[in-house]
Amino acid sequence: MTAAPIAIRRLTTVDEAQIRELADVLCDCVAGGASVSFMLPLSQARAEAFWRDVAGGVARGERALLVAQDAQGAIVGTVQLVLAQPENQPHRADVAKMLVHRRARRQGIAARLMRAVESEAATEGKSLLVLDTATGGDAERLYGGLGWQRCGVVPGYALWPDGGLCGTTIFFKPVDAITAP
Repeated sequence: MTAAPIAIRRLTTVDEAQIRELADVLCDCVAGGASVSFMLPLSQARAEAFWRDVAGGVARGERALLVAQDAQGAIVGTVQLVLAQPENQPHRADVAKMLVHRRARRQGIAARLMRAVESEAATEGKSLLVLDTATGGDAERLYGGLGWQRCGVVPGYALWPDGGLCGTTIFFKPVDAITAP
């Protein structure tokens, strides 16, 4: 069985329909147990408010927002590149909120989003990328497999959406280690 084609693109503006779709992805990931800053129950309204804030950052040039869209154009995944950094760190960016809807997983979308965000970082003139992820999950294995270097684990750093403590693993990747998608 061949997976439906997925398009990865950067949004330079974010409209209300896209905010609703992004909120759907976020709500699904949190409902599936992803520790991505939100607790259960996550309402659609709260998720949309988050994405409106992100849209503001996109409009101000503080963030690059990439989405994965299925053959019908629906957003099934996303990742952000946080470009706005302190003045002594203009060379780096943070990768944040790499999310793939559960219905679209196991198709290589997360890896494609990561390669695309790495490429965007190079385009933006960044030489170092940093991210953190819940320890022991699929994302941790994905990042290691994509050449990200593990710095270490902070035990009990955050909460799972249902309230239990989880560790966070910190990764980095020099942009010169990034290969074209």
